[in-house]
Amino acid sequence: MIVKRTTILPASRAAVFQKLQQPETLSYIAKPFAAFEPVGESVQEWTAGSTSAYRFHLFGVIPFCTHTIHIVRFAPNGVNSREENEHVPVWNHEIKLTELDDNRTEYTDRVEIMAGWKTVFIWLWAKAFYAHRQRRWVKLLGE
Repeated sequence: MIVKRTTILPASRAAVFQKLQQPETLSYIAKPFAAFEPVGESVQEWTAGSTSAYRFHLFGVIPFCTHTIHIVRFAPNGVNSREENEHVPVWNHEIKLTELDDNRTEYTDRVEIMAGWKTVFIWLWAKAFYAHRQRRWVKLLGE
């Protein structure tokens, strides 16, 4: 199943891309739906080819899994990652960034989810999660 959501962010594409490179941005935009605690050495900046693992806490407190993120593409116009965990073996995430003008960027999350019989439940959570993430993006960039 696929979750797709688009919003307009109040920042240039360069500013959004700069924030995307920072793992702490994920922590900010995911809170309180999810918390990511690095396993092993933490990544300082995501780049194409990097792989990192996180203890994933549902709603910030419920231990759920170890989630692995492999960055396939990391470019100013978007990011592709292949992610997985023991509950969701396929979580393919694409972020598309389209600059509208100097102060606005169209931001799209597209996530392919495959989790067997759990897929519909994960998909429902992901729909709410990505709506929340995009609201947090707007707040982060408006600060």
